[in-house]
Amino acid sequence: MKQKIAKSILRLFGWKVIIDLPPDAKKFVVMMAPHTSNWDFLIGWLGYMSIGVDARYLIKKEAFFFPLGKILKSIGAIPVDRKASTNIVIQVGEMFKKHDSLFITIAPEGTRSLNPNWKRGFYYIAQHAQVPIAFGFLDYKNKIGGIGGMIIPTGDYDTDLKKIESFYSQKGARHPEKFNLSPQNRK
Repeated sequence: MKQKIAKSILRLFGWKVIIDLPPDAKKFVVMMAPHTSNWDFLIGWLGYMSIGVDARYLIKKEAFFFPLGKILKSIGAIPVDRKASTNIVIQVGEMFKKHDSLFITIAPEGTRSLNPNWKRGFYYIAQHAQVPIAFGFLDYKNKIGGIGGMIIPTGDYDTDLKKIESFYSQKGARHPEKFNLSPQNRK
C-alpha cells in the first residue's frame, strides 16, 4: 500500500524513478547528490518507498529535535554528530555486518549550501564495510531520481571521485548554484 501511495505522489508531481543496479544487489552505501534543498530528502524517501527499499539515512543530529526526531528515526534516519570524535565510519561499517540487506544513504556534500569539498565519509564507510558505492541522484531538470550505477572503491579516492563526478555532472540540482563539482567537471 505504501509503495502505491509513494508512486502516486511522485507521478502527481511529474517524477520518475529509475534503478540501475544488479538484481541481486543487497548492500550499498548510496551517495545522494545533488543535495541543495530540503525537498531532496522527501523526494528521495518517496523514491525509496516507491520501489520497496527500506533505506537508512545519515542526517546531522541537530535535525533530531522533538517531534521531528521521532519521525526521522521511524523512517530510518540515523543521527550523526559531525563535531564529535566518534568514528562513524566504523559504526556504520559494522551495521553492514549485522544485516543481510542494507542501503545507507549519505549526501557527500554534507549540507544544502554550496560546499567546495565533498565529505569523504561515504567512501571510507564503503571501503570499511567492503560494499559498493551506488550513485543515488535527483535530477530536477528532468524530474528523474533513482540509482544510476555503482563503483567498488579502489582505495584511490581521487581516481574514483573523477568517475563519480562524471556521473553527477549530468544531473540538475534544484538550486544549481549550490551544487559543487571539481572545476574540471563543472558545466
